[in-house]
Amino acid sequence: MSDYLVRASSNSTVRNVIKTLGLPTPTELARDEGAYQERFLDNEKILTGATANAGVIETIGTTLEAAGANVQRADKPTPADDEKFDALVFDATNMTDVGELNALYDFFHPIARKLTRNARIVVLSSLPSAMESVSAAAAARAVEGFVRSLAKEIGQLGSTANMLYVEPGAEDRVATPLRFLLSDYSTFVDGQPLTVTKTGRMPEALPATQPLKDKVALVTGGARGIGAATAERLAREGATVVCLDIPQDQDTLEETVAGFGGAALPLDITADDAPRQIADFFQEKFGGVDIVVHNAGVTRDKTLANMPDHYWDMVMSINLQAIIKVDELLSTENVINEHGRVICLCSIGGIAGNRGQTNYGATKAGLIGFVERRGETDRDRGVTVNAVAPGFIETRMTAEMPFGVREGGRRLSSLSQGGTPRDVAEAITFLSTPGAGGISGNVLRVCGQSLIGA
Repeated sequence: MSDYLVRASSNSTVRNVIKTLGLPTPTELARDEGAYQERFLDNEKILTGATANAGVIETIGTTLEAAGANVQRADKPTPADDEKFDALVFDATNMTDVGELNALYDFFHPIARKLTRNARIVVLSSLPSAMESVSAAAAARAVEGFVRSLAKEIGQLGSTANMLYVEPGAEDRVATPLRFLLSDYSTFVDGQPLTVTKTGRMPEALPATQPLKDKVALVTGGARGIGAATAERLAREGATVVCLDIPQDQDTLEETVAGFGGAALPLDITADDAPRQIADFFQEKFGGVDIVVHNAGVTRDKTLANMPDHYWDMVMSINLQAIIKVDELLSTENVINEHGRVICLCSIGGIAGNRGQTNYGATKAGLIGFVERRGETDRDRGVTVNAVAPGFIETRMTAEMPFGVREGGRRLSSLSQGGTPRDVAEAITFLSTPGAGGISGNVLRVCGQSLIGA
């Protein structure tokens, strides 16, 4: 379903009328629809800066130049008054004192008005818990508040600001996360922190294109919506994709996988023998699985006082219990290959809660707990476990919402619009790549910096 305000705001005359009425004027978001390219930042002007003892600035420069960007350091020479930039990257790692936070102001203040539409900002900071002093930890954590606030100032232009916490010793693992956050694949990720750690094994090869070649992926709930978009996106990056969905949806499932040459696995994931069937299927056909996307989920909304027990039981069974049972068997029997990737579909509802969704909110919050704990295991095998938490995404379900509720969901974000299933698929695809090996136990929100749960 198209967004009338986005369409209307593209016309300058109508845009001025909308502004006069006090309504949001969201910018049409730039989205990269193709597969990953090695020089995806060709000819983009990117300004970089750093604090005095920053430790990632050289890696940043190498990464950006390899991607084809026109990189300029803030101090070599000073940018011209009329110069515009497509992206800004600032390395604030290794600060030792809160007084060094002034460097953020010194870098961003002169160029705050020099951003193009759909610009990208990424700020890197050290992991607060790894800092030696209280003041250093405070400085590192302060960066997140700065980035979240800045994101809310530039969202109306379709621009985003995100950050990377970098554990000391993990500086060589930031290239892929940085590439993603600077790209138009991350267009609906805004105001979000990701943590890059040194623990866990990284693959030796980190291809810039077709990073999922020779990988085997499972996407549950893959017949339609976010699941189908994710399956297609993984396949475009070279993966062999198996989509699982309930037998009642087999026709739709077969049609979906036919579009990208995948395989269908009609199965009720809540069946007692479902974990065994999944494990045997991947062991026999592929010798294991590299990427597992736990996307299957349902809603059965009622206020708690009015909720029948079968609503509670169904949501618990599909959204949480089935995932834990499947993962337990796949991990125990090492069906998940070395350097495997496990991604769970969480929700803003699991972070902020929603009226009438005590069952749904509990399962999605439970998945956050699962990911945070599970992300600490299997690191010796290079396996990562993360979650993606969508906000308001334009789907068949949101199209059926009452007008007021739908408008509220769209406008209560820094970008003043909803996302698409493809936006969620992009985040999942990024977390599935070899270069995301330094990220585990994270919950990445794909919500346009929704004010709900912010």
